[in-house]
Amino acid sequence: MHRIVQTILALACITVPFVTHSQTTEPYQVVHGWPKLPKGFALGQTTGVDTDSHNHVFIVHRSKIRPIMMFDGKTGELLGSYGDGLFGEGGQHGLEVDDQDNVWVTDTINHQVMKFSHEGELLMTLGKKGMPGWDANHFNQRTDIVIAPNGDFYVSDGYGNRRVAKFDKQGQFQFDWGSEGSGPGQFVLPHSVDRDAEGRIYVVDRTNARIAVFDATSKPLTELKMPDNGRPWGLDIAADGHLWVVDGGDMKPAPPDRGQIIKMDLKGNVVAKFGSFGSYDGQIYWGHDVALAKDGSVYVGDVNLGMRVQKFVPTGK
Repeated sequence: MHRIVQTILALACITVPFVTHSQTTEPYQVVHGWPKLPKGFALGQTTGVDTDSHNHVFIVHRSKIRPIMMFDGKTGELLGSYGDGLFGEGGQHGLEVDDQDNVWVTDTINHQVMKFSHEGELLMTLGKKGMPGWDANHFNQRTDIVIAPNGDFYVSDGYGNRRVAKFDKQGQFQFDWGSEGSGPGQFVLPHSVDRDAEGRIYVVDRTNARIAVFDATSKPLTELKMPDNGRPWGLDIAADGHLWVVDGGDMKPAPPDRGQIIKMDLKGNVVAKFGSFGSYDGQIYWGHDVALAKDGSVYVGDVNLGMRVQKFVPTGK
C-alpha cells in the first residue's frame, strides 16, 4: 500500500460522496490456480496483502503455521514463509511492504506491530505483548500501518482505541489523533490506512462507511463517503492516482451479500467496479484487503468463510 499518487486532492475540509457518473466498464478476471500452495496446506482468513519491488506478493493469514507467506506474483509459486509462533491466535491483521521491501504486520490479539526484513528477520516490535492501552507504548487491537519514504510510519489503532498514531523510523512515538464518533478527526473503526505522494493520510473508517483524509500533521482535509458503494474495509493507492477499495459487504440495511472492488479517483468518482459475493473462484466473500501490483494485477484477501487470496487481471490479459 505504499504506492504513490500523482493527483492533487483539494485541501478543503469537506465531505465528498462517492459518485458514479464517470464509471466505465473495466472487467477483471480471476487467475485460476493462483497461488500454488504446498500439498495439503490450506490458507486461513487472509487479512493482509501487499506487493514488493520484485513482484512478490506477501500475505498474512490466520494460521499458526506459515502466517506470513511470499509468492511469485507471476507464477504463484511459494517463495518463503515465516512468523510461526509470533502472533496471538487469530490476531493477524494488516500487512504493508515499505519502499525498502521490509514487511510490517499488525497483531490485534497481542496488540503489537512487527517489522520484518524481506526474508523474515524480525527487526522491530512495538507494543506490549497481550497488554492493551492508549499511550506511547501500548495499542488496543491496532489494525494497519503505512510507512512514509523517510521511514516514519502511521498505525491505525483500531478496534479498541479509535485513533491513528505516528512514529518516527526508530519507532519513537510522535503524536496521535482520534476519538470515537463520526465528526472530523473522529473514528468508529479505523480499519486501514494509506498515504499519497503529498503525504496525506487516508484512513478507512469502516463502521462510518467513509475514507477520512488528513495532512501529515493530523489536520482533517476531506472525507469520501460510500452511501451507494457499501462499506470500505481496505484500500490501496496506486501510482496512477486511483484509489482501490475493497467493499466488505456489510453495509446496512443491505444484507451481507455484496463483495466487490471499487476503483475511484481522488474526487470520489467511481471509475470501475468488479466482483460479486460468494465463495466460487472470482467471487469475493468478505474481502478484507486489496493490493495493486505494478503490472496492474489486483490481489484480494478474503476472511470469514473465504480464507484465501485471489489474483485478478484485466480481461483479455
